[in-house]
Amino acid sequence: MIEGVCHCGAVTWRFAGVPESATACNCTICRRYGVLWAYGHEGEDVNVAGPTETYVRGTALAFHFCRRCGCVVCWRSLRASETGARRIAVNLRLAEPGDVNALPVEHFDGLNTFDDLGQDGRTVAHMWF
Repeated sequence: MIEGVCHCGAVTWRFAGVPESATACNCTICRRYGVLWAYGHEGEDVNVAGPTETYVRGTALAFHFCRRCGCVVCWRSLRASETGARRIAVNLRLAEPGDVNALPVEHFDGLNTFDDLGQDGRTVAHMWF
């Protein structure tokens, strides 16, 4: 299990198991937030606790951040799947570095092509600086 917490400690998340990778996206919002995402399903392998505010982008995603310190915690899909599952991604930068440093980074072009660009050999440890 991996856990993350905002700067002030008011909002936490838990990811059951270990994600296969972290995703770095270059879309207009992710590059501004500077986040690295791990994907799952709310209430299944990902749980978020604590009070958040949201910023809704378009009709697909709501970005959640701590009301007190402003840290971006996660995004949640605005729509559930046919099975009722709701996609969620947590910000791995809120985890302790030692818990996520070895995860390979997947690159996603959310700005131009909406294509998965794969890995380039970097890990989360390379992205801290």
